[in-house]
Amino acid sequence: MTRARTDVVIPARDAERDLPTTLDRACLRELRSLIVIDRGSADGTAGVARDLGAVVLRETAGGYGAACLRALAHFAEQPEDPDVVVFAPPTARLDVGQLRRLLAPIESGEAELAIGGAPAARLRDRAVGRLIDAVYGHRFGRPGPIRAIRYPALVALGMSDRGDGWDVEMLVRALRLGVGIVEVDLGTAVDPRPTGGVKAACAAGGRSLFHILRHATVR
Repeated sequence: MTRARTDVVIPARDAERDLPTTLDRACLRELRSLIVIDRGSADGTAGVARDLGAVVLRETAGGYGAACLRALAHFAEQPEDPDVVVFAPPTARLDVGQLRRLLAPIESGEAELAIGGAPAARLRDRAVGRLIDAVYGHRFGRPGPIRAIRYPALVALGMSDRGDGWDVEMLVRALRLGVGIVEVDLGTAVDPRPTGGVKAACAAGGRSLFHILRHATVR
C-alpha cells in the first residue's frame, strides 16, 4: 500500500507545554508536513512548533474553525496538494501506530473521513453523537476531535465555520454529501475528560445543537 502524502494541522493557543507530546517523533517522520496555526498565543507556542519542524501560520481572528480555514488557504497556495489532512488539537497524544490506524481506512479506500475516538468519550462528544442521530438518523459513537480526511473530500465539503462549530460542521456536511465515514478507536490519543465540568459540557451541548441545525443545509 502506498503511503498517502499526509499533512497534520494543529490549531494551537498557548500550547507551549502540549505541542512537544502531541505527535511522537515517529509520527513526524511519516508526515509530508506539520502545520501549526498559532491563534494568538501569549507563550512560546510558535517557537516550540518551529523546533518540531512545523510550518507556523498565524490566525488571531475567529476561533478554532478560522485556524483550520487558514490551513486550507495555505494548502491552496502550494504547488502540490496533500492526499490526506489530519486535524488534531494540541492536547492529542498520537503515536505512529495510532496515526497509521487512523489513516488505514482512507488509504485502503474504505472511507474518505476517519474520526478518531476514545473508549470513554467526552460528555460533549457523546451529546453531539446523540444530537446528530436525532436530527440525521446516523449514530456516531465517539465523534472526537481528531479527524483524517482525503483532501478532495475536504475541499468538496465547503467548510465555512470560523468558530467552535467546525467539528460539528464537518460531520453534518459529510453526512449530507454522502462522504464515507468510519470511526477509529485511538484509545489514549483522545483525552476523554470533560473540560470545565458538567455545566460547561451542557453549554457546549447547546452550542452543538445550534451548529447541527445551522449547518443542516449544504450548498
